Amino acid sequence: MATDLEASPADTAQDPVRGRGATDIADRVVAKIAAQAAREALDRVPRGGSKPHASVVVHRDAARVAVTLELDYPSDVGRQCGAVRSRVRSRVEHLVGLEVHEVTVDVERLHSALTRDDTPRGRLS
Repeated sequence: MATDLEASPADTAQDPVRGRGATDIADRVVAKIAAQAAREALDRVPRGGSKPHASVVVHRDAARVAVTLELDYPSDVGRQCGAVRSRVRSRVEHLVGLEVHEVTVDVERLHSALTRDDTPRGRLS
């Protein structure tokens, strides 16, 4: 359950739409929005790397988001993680209406030109 809009009788009288029911958004939908927001915040996904992945825990009208991603090496890891946190928080709050209490970013792997699979290895003739 992602959002549960409960209205008091006074709120219902002022806003008849709230009195019609509740909206539930699945956690996996919020996770997909968070992963897309993380992709948007990154300079680019490293060649040979995987796209960001997100998991979400929702309790009432608040969410905690964990994002796992891969970055190029060298890169400004702190700046990119900060951009991901900011973008994920703003997109989830804006699109879903949840308050995001925490965004954890886990950099799983750094990709350098020397470790990519497309780089020739061995002796050059």
